Amino acid sequence: MVPHLTTALTGPINELEQRVLESMPAIERWFRLEWMEHTPPFYTSADLRNAGFKLAPVDTNLFPTTFNNLTPEMLPLAVQAAMAAIEKICPEAKNLLLVPGSRLASSFYLENLQTLVQVFTQAGLNVRLGSMDPAVDSPTPLALPDGSELLLEPLLRTRGRLGLKNFDPCTILLNNDLSAGVPRSLQHLHEQYLLPPLHAGWPMRRKSRHFQSYEEVAKKFAKLLGMDPWLINPMHAQCGKVDFDTAGGLDCVKGNVDALLTKVRRKYKEYGINEKPFVVVKADNAGGQGILTVRDVKELDDPERVMRGREGLVSEGRVPDELIIQEGVPTYERIHDAVAEPVVMMIDRYVVGGFYRVHADRNADESLCAPGSRYVPLAFAGSSTLPKPGSKPGVSAPNRFYMYGVIGRLAMVAASYELEATDPDAENDE
Repeated sequence: MVPHLTTALTGPINELEQRVLESMPAIERWFRLEWMEHTPPFYTSADLRNAGFKLAPVDTNLFPTTFNNLTPEMLPLAVQAAMAAIEKICPEAKNLLLVPGSRLASSFYLENLQTLVQVFTQAGLNVRLGSMDPAVDSPTPLALPDGSELLLEPLLRTRGRLGLKNFDPCTILLNNDLSAGVPRSLQHLHEQYLLPPLHAGWPMRRKSRHFQSYEEVAKKFAKLLGMDPWLINPMHAQCGKVDFDTAGGLDCVKGNVDALLTKVRRKYKEYGINEKPFVVVKADNAGGQGILTVRDVKELDDPERVMRGREGLVSEGRVPDELIIQEGVPTYERIHDAVAEPVVMMIDRYVVGGFYRVHADRNADESLCAPGSRYVPLAFAGSSTLPKPGSKPGVSAPNRFYMYGVIGRLAMVAASYELEATDPDAENDE
């Protein structure tokens, strides 16, 4: 299945696809050299947007919760990648403690946990689930949609180790982005591997820091291919603390929105793109999906609109007070006339699959991560790294998916730069 691009503006993307395919050996070598110097995040997902004139990641998740959207055909890739990841970190690992997030009422999230348990069990580990919720004080069964169940157990902290009753793990895998804060039970675990590290969680992470790293990666990659990095990089700006409640509280946001819209207009003019640019304002220090789309800075003078946007930013009951302003990348992918965006799933440095997030009631310039979205698997199983050279750009599924995988991996390289730059223990290691 190749997505249908409804826009006539497919020139640059088809040209980019052609260049990526022709440069495949150089690209794979480039990635190989990057991974010799940098450590990939344990697992990652990247939300991409294909505008026809540019293809870029708009969000990179370091605690992905959508493994349930992988098809059975994709799971062997995930198992192999999980084996590689574990061998690198703790080759003698026997036990893995999986710490889930708080969305246990969601059947989709439970299926995601079920897939993770399946993948790591097949990678040769005993996997059990431990809850950070103090209310879970005894083993609690979680019913799954297919009739089976997972067992959630209370965490036990003893000195410098975290485990469960009669279960001492070498590695602890967080599937919780720590939006509600870092519990004491996860702090100062010096004897075990905690993945991802605590500074990957939202108490410390900033999207603006990630996209700063991504810009650096995009420039390096664009130089390799002799292209404009803008074709794969969403420009961004950031505001530190924002006070929604004072008259001048949004001055920083307005100034950055105006400046970024001007920059995007200039790029559209350079490429002959006859569309009205937009930017998105979202939380810099939270994974919340609330997004305010702005086409004209005057829109921020409407208090009601701003307050609606503010409510959408709430995550774990908290309104983020730091914002990122990002160039809006429309998506012109369509599946059965519904707007779609590709999501690439990765474990260690490998693409293990992906899917389209599809929403029939959303427009090309809106976030598709909203109630009502559905998921269509991508045919990544045999094609994420096996393109078909010689095929006309835009018509071969393996070629398009290879390109998605390249952009997803660029976001993963950026995440490794970001985690290195923000590691609180880095100074002590030198």
